[in-house]
Amino acid sequence: MTVIGIDAHKRTHTLVAVDPGGRKLAAKTVNATSAGHFLALRWALTQFGAEILFGVEDTRAMTARLERDLIDAGQQVVRVPTQMVARQRHTGRERGKSDPIDALAVARAVLSHPDLPVARHHQWSRDIKLLVDRRDDLLQHRVAMTNRLLWRLHELDPTYTVKSGALNWRVNQDAVADWLRGQPGVLAEVARAELADITAVSPEIAALERDLAKKVLDAVPTLFQLHGCGSLTAARIVAEVADIRRFKSEAAFARYAGLAPVPQSSGATTGRHRAYRGGNRALNAAIHRVAMGQIMKRGPAVDDYQRRRETESHGTAIKRIKRRIARSIYNRLRADLPELPVTTAKGQVTKPTNG
Repeated sequence: MTVIGIDAHKRTHTLVAVDPGGRKLAAKTVNATSAGHFLALRWALTQFGAEILFGVEDTRAMTARLERDLIDAGQQVVRVPTQMVARQRHTGRERGKSDPIDALAVARAVLSHPDLPVARHHQWSRDIKLLVDRRDDLLQHRVAMTNRLLWRLHELDPTYTVKSGALNWRVNQDAVADWLRGQPGVLAEVARAELADITAVSPEIAALERDLAKKVLDAVPTLFQLHGCGSLTAARIVAEVADIRRFKSEAAFARYAGLAPVPQSSGATTGRHRAYRGGNRALNAAIHRVAMGQIMKRGPAVDDYQRRRETESHGTAIKRIKRRIARSIYNRLRADLPELPVTTAKGQVTKPTNG
């Protein structure tokens, strides 16, 4: 099988083909458009036949359209982490850095690591991620505006206080607006403008949260039965997981979430492990919220946590509980999988199976 490594950029993609031994066969550069992608595919099929495998450096912003076009054309695409590409480039005999050198490093990394993740595109979960990210951006924007406004109010009158988080609600926004109407000067004018921005963005945040709750509840009801997993946490999990079928086991899923320990031993210290600080941190944070929800609200994990705290530190006990919750999330998403529609880039909707 011929492996074709791709170094992707905003305007062009460079392809380098190698044989099973890693020897460079040919190279080509195409435009980063669907027309350019089909031109690259025609070149690959003409030059090397149907037995080809594409490898791309894992930079989703640059490769999303490329991956969709190749997958829709029936090709298999694997993703190579950027750190792996850098290490592979340094081991090559050709010095320097260029698009062909990077594409060659991608292809040789694919040959060296046959278990790299296969690219999948799950449009429904991507839509959820877009909505979750939009809600997070608006929320951060509102927090920043609220912090500035609170300092304005303090400067206008140090005795006038607003409780933390109160400006998220319309009744409190109206109360502050009434108070500001009686305040003269430019400072009060700026404060009124900032309050108007907060008032305008709050309904959009609330609407996004309602939309996310409905979409996720309809699609992954089993996940909602997990104690401590609210609608926004479930939405974040779905958004980061993308397609649970891409994980070959619950252990692979736990590693992706940064919950699988890595060996750290030598000689007499055989058997020691340390926590893995990589993985998807947003997914890890969502699982942490579920764990803390179960502990703080006397959920299923509280007895296990109290028992482990007799012999382990708080951090170690939490990690073990999060690992167990990750296994439960994996199984629940697998159970909900038949209900998740898969939409291709061409708009074709299919029902996935567990196969």
